[in-house]
Amino acid sequence: MAAEVKTVIKPLGDRVVVKRIEEEPKTKGGIVLPDTAKEKPQKGKVIAVGSGRILDNGQKVPLEVKEGDIVVFAKYGGTEIEIDGEEYVILSERDLLAVLQ
Repeated sequence: MAAEVKTVIKPLGDRVVVKRIEEEPKTKGGIVLPDTAKEKPQKGKVIAVGSGRILDNGQKVPLEVKEGDIVVFAKYGGTEIEIDGEEYVILSERDLLAVLQ
């Protein structure tokens, strides 16, 4: 019996891999929203980070986020991918708006 191999994602440069965090399917007033009415969340957990941004002078600057951080990102930023049945977004660090603490 062959063991299932999990794909490892290693982003390049100043990119990060984020897994979206789904919001509650109902409003504050208690109204349940159907899937067609929901927007994709702009909040997610950082799964992997690249090695950093390279400046014009050749110096490498590490990213400000780390694996496990919960971030808010630009609505239309990044590239959506699916790996091993899970959906992820690959974003540049400049598409990240904030780290939630």
